[in-house]
Amino acid sequence: METAAAPAGPSGAPQRIAPLWHTAVLVIAILLLSAAGSNRQHLVTTSRARVLQYVLTLTWEWLLFAFCVWGARKSGTGLRELVGGRWREIEDALIDVLTAAGFWIAAMVVLALAARLLHLAGGNQLDDVRRQIGFLVPRGTRELALWFLLSVTAGICEEVVFRGYLQRQFAALSKNVWAGIVLSGLIFGSAHGYEGAGRMVLVGIYGMLFGLLAHFRRSLRPGMIAHAFHDGIMGLALRFFLK
Repeated sequence: METAAAPAGPSGAPQRIAPLWHTAVLVIAILLLSAAGSNRQHLVTTSRARVLQYVLTLTWEWLLFAFCVWGARKSGTGLRELVGGRWREIEDALIDVLTAAGFWIAAMVVLALAARLLHLAGGNQLDDVRRQIGFLVPRGTRELALWFLLSVTAGICEEVVFRGYLQRQFAALSKNVWAGIVLSGLIFGSAHGYEGAGRMVLVGIYGMLFGLLAHFRRSLRPGMIAHAFHDGIMGLALRFFLK
């Protein structure tokens, strides 16, 4: 599989992949929507409302994706470079699937430990999940199908936005790869305001783990696979546990 590193200048430091104003607009839009979403859980109480929420979220994810691709192209960075090459053989795809599986298992262990350290894994954890994100859990077959579509969309779009674009842009601005991983992870956590402050911390840690995967693998594909699988399986599990 071809892989592509972040664009670098003569000194070897990462170069910006989009104009500064473009990044500012993107970050502000993400944070504003997250803040608005943190106060609207009570509005999603019916099947029709959940379906509408899924459709609106799908639209928003692809709009962010398109906005990032457009901004990167303004600086000469194409989508293939954002993602990191392409699969040339079936073995390339299998390696990424296995990498994604190993990453997901390791990440779940890290998040479980982090939850305990943050005192988020007590006896009332299920009640906390029900209170924070229960309003979004799919109930029927139509909702479940949309949820899986949304999971795949999140895997593709959010990895491009947060790891392909923001992580590399922050790394270039700070001239530090690790700062890019941390900052993009923090924005990723902040984008999930609807999950509550405690879970936003865990999502931020999860985002940093995805950032590490993207950095060392030099590709977004394993992260896309793991991200889509995680969202899909969590929706399926919560559907049964939160009945």
